[in-house]
Amino acid sequence: MTLSADTDCSHGTARPEPNATASTSQLTRSQTLSELKTRIKAGLKTYPDFPKKGILFEDILPLFASHTLHEDLIRAFELQIAESLGPHNIPDVIVGLDARGFLIGPTLALRFGAGFVPVRKAGKLPGEIETAEYQKEYGTDTFAMQTSAIQPGQKVLVVDDLIATGGSAAAAGTLVEKCGGQLLGYIFIIELTFLNGRDKLNAPVFTLLESQED
Repeated sequence: MTLSADTDCSHGTARPEPNATASTSQLTRSQTLSELKTRIKAGLKTYPDFPKKGILFEDILPLFASHTLHEDLIRAFELQIAESLGPHNIPDVIVGLDARGFLIGPTLALRFGAGFVPVRKAGKLPGEIETAEYQKEYGTDTFAMQTSAIQPGQKVLVVDDLIATGGSAAAAGTLVEKCGGQLLGYIFIIELTFLNGRDKLNAPVFTLLESQED
């Protein structure tokens, strides 16, 4: 892993840039990202009428069962983030949503030399916490984050597997801001565009794949 010339003053260590590969040096970033997205989409499995009738469930777990697809996924996230945020907005913290965001966030954080902070359901975290409610299909739920997990001014990127209505992601963004973080944006594997979830979010939204409607 190559190190950038910039130094993370909060930790006194050089911040690593995203890994460079031979394929990236031979192809343009957009070409490489497009190829990765194609492989990722092919690696998903779909289950009609799950968890209830009328829903086409997109299963991301096969992406983690395969070492190659897992690497493709993380590399695609790296390239999408670099392309969307630019070289001066490398995140200090990756925030992952309970629970599938936990599958992506820690590995992605390591690639960027960032910390990982989980957003959990209420009642799961000890110590001083911040909370934010969000609307579900039947009632409300509450997300929580430890107050000290993010330091004021740190650049934060929120990650999850999918954005649907956007309620849970919006709650995570609220928690980041309550803790004093600078919210760079949100990134997801899949966006269900017909639900317009990104309209609820007050920061840029980046996705690798679009919904079942395309």
